[in-house]
Amino acid sequence: MASLEPLLDKDGVRLTVDDVIATVTLANPAKRNAQSPALWRALIEAGRSVPGSVRVVVLRAEGKSFSAGLNRQMFTPEGIEGEPSFIDLARRDDAGLDASIAEFQEAFTWWRRNDIVSIAAVRGHAVGAGFQLALACDLRVVADDVQFAMLETSLGLVPDLTGTHPLVSLVGYARALEICLTGRFVQADEAQRIGLANLAVPVEQLDDAVRDLAGALVTAPRDAVIETKALLRGAGGRSYDEQRAAERAAQARRLRDLAGVGE
Repeated sequence: MASLEPLLDKDGVRLTVDDVIATVTLANPAKRNAQSPALWRALIEAGRSVPGSVRVVVLRAEGKSFSAGLNRQMFTPEGIEGEPSFIDLARRDDAGLDASIAEFQEAFTWWRRNDIVSIAAVRGHAVGAGFQLALACDLRVVADDVQFAMLETSLGLVPDLTGTHPLVSLVGYARALEICLTGRFVQADEAQRIGLANLAVPVEQLDDAVRDLAGALVTAPRDAVIETKALLRGAGGRSYDEQRAAERAAQARRLRDLAGVGE
């Protein structure tokens, strides 16, 4: 990716913008881009810092691993300095615990906004929270060395960083259940075959493949892309007739806009 002056560079997250394409980079390869509350706060800030002119956001990582999951210190009694440990979280009342998890989830929610299309460029390990961060994006391009795994259940936890909904949507309930409960690794060929990955390429071609995809995504008029994305995102929650109505309403807006006719 192009080397540009970052709009944000903190806590293992870097945001750069090149015209209508923004790149969010996980930038702590020494720790395999392990995740922590500080990194999640930086991801939230990155989402808020993306200029309104941006149409595509690429999520990538430095080093040989996309993200090896949670920082292991979070599993220790003392936790990470300056952050609540898991024990501290467990001792909060229901409202406090729910609010804490909801705050963590915010780092994973903005990638599916209708005004952008997000692409995760994934290589190496994408484990647990790393897997869920890749799932947070609209599209995934993976290198041939990718290894997805959802290890939360094997640790006595559940995937709680917004990953369950897209996983079931992509691969179906039965396969999602099997992937989560076994904690096994899903590699590139299977990821593409079952719908986790849109494209799998040799690792040395990953950046070029993502760049080509991003370029293709910005060729259509922006308003048409936004309307189409909104239609597709909402389809799963609508009946067939409700979706037909949503299509009609969206097309009416597009026709009037193109014709310069006010509603």
